[in-house]
Amino acid sequence: TLGQTFEESELQTLIEEIDADRSGQLEFDEFLALTARFLVEEDAEAMQEELREAFRLYDKEGNGYIKTSDLREIMRALDDKLTEDELDEMIAEIDTDGSGTVDFDEFMEMMAGD
Repeated sequence: TLGQTFEESELQTLIEEIDADRSGQLEFDEFLALTARFLVEEDAEAMQEELREAFRLYDKEGNGYIKTSDLREIMRALDDKLTEDELDEMIAEIDTDGSGTVDFDEFMEMMAGD
C-alpha cells in the first residue's frame, strides 16, 4: 500500500479520478498515474528532509537561522558571476521579513523557487 492507509470510499474516489476511460478497471498507465501520486509525495518528503540537513550544515551555530551574509557567500561560491546588485536583490527576495537572517521556511521557499 506504499505506506498509505485508506478508507474504502477514499480509495474508490482515487480510482474514479484515475480511471480515465471509466472502465471500472485500472489499466497499466492508469495504475502508474495512481502510484506516481504517492511517489511524488514521498519524494517531496525526502527532498524536504535533505533540505533540512543542508540548512543544518549552513546553520553552523545551530540557532535556527542562517545569516544573510553567510548566505551571500554561499550564493557567490555557487555562481561567481553574480553582481553585488543581483546578490542584494536575491537576499531581499529570500529574507522576506528583513531580519538579516534566513529561517528554515525562507530557506525552503528559496530552494523551491517560490
